Amino acid sequence: MKMKIGIACIFLLLFVTFIYKFASTPREDVKIQVFHLNTATKEDLMKLNGVGSAIADRILTYRETAGFTKKEDIKKVKGIGDKLYEKIKKNIEVEAK
Repeated sequence: MKMKIGIACIFLLLFVTFIYKFASTPREDVKIQVFHLNTATKEDLMKLNGVGSAIADRILTYRETAGFTKKEDIKKVKGIGDKLYEKIKKNIEVEAK
């Protein structure tokens, strides 16, 4: 009985180790979708994590009035603070107008 429990524990430890290693290894075949703030459509912007219709509209309004010169400018849009910026910064870029 003790041997069966020991074998089960070893198997469980190996299984958990394998799953952790597999889950924590970045996948090379997954590409991050990147949107250019000066050209993205409202629909594109709404694909960003945490950006809904209202914030997408504000981004478009800011783009029309001031434009984006660097990705950090998006924090000047009402509703986008440091927390949301951290979630979306890898998915946004700025190219010249």
